[in-house]
Amino acid sequence: MSRRRPGQLETEIMTVLGTAERPMTPGEVRDRLDPTGELSYSTVVTTLTRLYEKGSASRHRDGRAFRYGAPHGPAGLVADRMSRLLSDEADRASVLRRFVGNLDAKDEQLLRDLLSE
Repeated sequence: MSRRRPGQLETEIMTVLGTAERPMTPGEVRDRLDPTGELSYSTVVTTLTRLYEKGSASRHRDGRAFRYGAPHGPAGLVADRMSRLLSDEADRASVLRRFVGNLDAKDEQLLRDLLSE
């Protein structure tokens, strides 16, 4: 199994949770992500716990295990990351100006439409 980029496993897990019909156990998530079993169960549990602690995933007890869900899906995870990064920056105006300046025309129009809602 090749090394993932930072945040890639979180995104993959949120995608699995977001497409699931019901909340999933860590084992179910691991089996969906990697049927070969190369991905460590403990890595999945740790990542799910971190997602829950950040508020990106929901969790409830089911017997001895926890089941996890994606209340906001992968898009919510990305939005949470963007918000955390922005909150760490003192000069928010410069960050937002640069971000908007780097958008392509379609995304810029989409952002304008969303802001006018």
